[in-house]
Amino acid sequence: MSTKQILLQMKYARIIDGIAKRQNISTEEAMDRFFHSTTFQLINQGVADLHCNSDEYLIDEFCIEWEKK
Repeated sequence: MSTKQILLQMKYARIIDGIAKRQNISTEEAMDRFFHSTTFQLINQGVADLHCNSDEYLIDEFCIEWEKK
């Protein structure tokens, strides 16, 4: 696994933890929601360098996306 992939995995873990806390859900549920979100897809594809944004910003973006569902 490359350094970039490791760093992204660590970022995903922090985002998932933040989602779980903010939405008061289990880590497993947060993981499922995040990995099936448009936010994850955009980060993973490197669109607009979203991965460069803070974890808190990305958690906010995910929560906005989730509220619209």
